[in-house]
Amino acid sequence: MVPQESFSHLLEVGVLWNGEAVALNFARIPRYTKTYQLQSAGRIKMKFGAIIFATDKSIQPIELATEIEGRGLDSFFVPEHTHIPTDTSSPFFPDGKVPDMYLRTYDPFVVLGACAAVTEKISLGTGICLVSQRHPITLAKEVATVDRLSNGRFIFGIGAGWNQPEVENHGVPFAKRWAVTRERILAMKQIWTEEEPEFHGDYVNFDKMWSYPKPIQKGGPPIWIGSNSKYVPDRIAEYADGWIPIGGRPGGGTVEGVKEACSKRGRNYEDLTLAYFMAPLEEKLIRNHMEEGYSHFVFALPSEGRDQVLPVLDTIEKIANNIRS
Repeated sequence: MVPQESFSHLLEVGVLWNGEAVALNFARIPRYTKTYQLQSAGRIKMKFGAIIFATDKSIQPIELATEIEGRGLDSFFVPEHTHIPTDTSSPFFPDGKVPDMYLRTYDPFVVLGACAAVTEKISLGTGICLVSQRHPITLAKEVATVDRLSNGRFIFGIGAGWNQPEVENHGVPFAKRWAVTRERILAMKQIWTEEEPEFHGDYVNFDKMWSYPKPIQKGGPPIWIGSNSKYVPDRIAEYADGWIPIGGRPGGGTVEGVKEACSKRGRNYEDLTLAYFMAPLEEKLIRNHMEEGYSHFVFALPSEGRDQVLPVLDTIEKIANNIRS
């Protein structure tokens, strides 16, 4: 288990850890009622979903997606790591050991495309996609393809990465990863919405081109930022549609900051989604967080086989049904 003091760094960059370990720790984190007073819970339909590190050793995602939809839940998310460098000197690996699930993650877009073929209702999302590690022209097509295969059910959860050697293996300076991510998102929005997009920035540069398919969702799928830093309000207001303050921890960002940033850009703050990833498996705590403004709760599943995963999914279903009743 990662020491509690390490979680603040892991959360800021959007990394997701072992489901059981995170849930146990976050259940003890104090609530931030004033900080996260977003919207009246009574006016919002609560949604419930699950996330797993899908690997060659875990329950297979196609089976899991059908189990999630069969239980009447709303969403299924998968994270990613393109690879893990053998240099484990990162402070996020204090003992030099890397969780096996980090090494073995499936590609999220291949997984979600397959899951789109066996489901009809649930949202399918990245939780999160490391945009700093993917070429924007290729990524724009991957996102649009999954959105079309799912008939407009894709949610694009994004982050910039936390593992410095991993990010830099992709040719991106670690200190510039969010600047690179920003330009790549803006460039992808051009690709999704224009017939002959072009983009000329500091990190992304292409002349007019043709790129299809376009996403089904107008303007592209909703973009949720997984980050807890002080810079997140401006990032959300500029190019995102939702916030994943993972584990409900505010970090340096605040809802008041997001409101102010949205106001400056003429955006309607109440159109944003506040999603609680790594939600605690306790109904009382979920109800408390509903009052704080969260409208989408995503519970972590262990990266294990069906015998370990399905009982947790049963608990999630029970919580969701109790709250909806």
